[in-house]
Amino acid sequence: MLSQLNIRTLRNVSDVTLFPSAGINIIIGQNGSGKTSVLEAIHLLALGKSFRTRTLKSVVQFGQPHLQVIAKTIGNMPVGLQFSILDGLSIRLNNAPLKRLSELASQLPLQFIPANSHHFFEQGPKYRRQLIDWGLFHVEPSFNFHWQAYKKILQQRNSALRQHRKRNEIQLWDAHLISHGEVITALRRKQLDNLLIEFKQIFSNICPIYKGAEYEVKYREGWLKGETLSAALEKTIQRDEQLGYTRSGSHAADWSFRINNFNPADVFSRGQQKLFSLALCMAQAKITADVKHEKSILLLDDLSSELDKDHQQNVLQELELLPVQTFITATELDVIPSKKYTVFHVEQGTV
Repeated sequence: MLSQLNIRTLRNVSDVTLFPSAGINIIIGQNGSGKTSVLEAIHLLALGKSFRTRTLKSVVQFGQPHLQVIAKTIGNMPVGLQFSILDGLSIRLNNAPLKRLSELASQLPLQFIPANSHHFFEQGPKYRRQLIDWGLFHVEPSFNFHWQAYKKILQQRNSALRQHRKRNEIQLWDAHLISHGEVITALRRKQLDNLLIEFKQIFSNICPIYKGAEYEVKYREGWLKGETLSAALEKTIQRDEQLGYTRSGSHAADWSFRINNFNPADVFSRGQQKLFSLALCMAQAKITADVKHEKSILLLDDLSSELDKDHQQNVLQELELLPVQTFITATELDVIPSKKYTVFHVEQGTV
């Protein structure tokens, strides 16, 4: 959670300093004013990457050699990030150089909800796995160990498959893949069960038409239902050899919620899809706070996109109740009680 934020030469933002509140922060400005760049700076600081581009050179203000984002957390711990066109990315946490981005992510748990937040339904299984794994990374200390080990073993097995090694050499990796994969599956199932409990309450509050609906979570392990991972790897080994990669495992898992026994993607409007994504992120933030006793950061770009005034107010009222520091962009204050929240006006890159 941030108590101070300074942004320098990032897109059209030359040099601004913000002192956000611990609750809801509203960033108001016209299109192109730089308000989304403020969210991008926070995202960059927490995760070491932008949500708008893979090439950080394009984030640096034109004609400048580097960008900087410097912040202080509520505990007064300094966090600084610089990207130089010549020297690349460097990050300091508590005045010490940072070697792994995972250390940064653990200190600043952050979720981003874009204006067209239909990712859950359109991005595919990888996005949904990352969403649930984000929650596990922050609440289950053993998860990152098992996931990192699983990925390394999977790379080794796939390398053996591509090199057309003997079958017994390929299957040497199976026992370790299975042991870590089974733990990952159990942790994901537990997180999804907890997520569903929180999601039902939050979604019912921000989308009242579904109050009293029936909710169910579906988890697909990444291999055929009713089989063990061991049996799946044995059964598909010939196909894996032909394809050159491992088909079955935790890396192929997927999950979904069903509401009133329907797939939400089939019955939800665009606005309801946005509320669905919001409720998922809010639920994860609630779980994280309950376990870690600290607030997450939630970035919400363009509150009014796809949402009418009543649903915007529902979202704001729910955010007030949650242990989360929120940064929201909007073009106007028509549904936002400015005296109730901290409001920053952005115009041509100045605040």
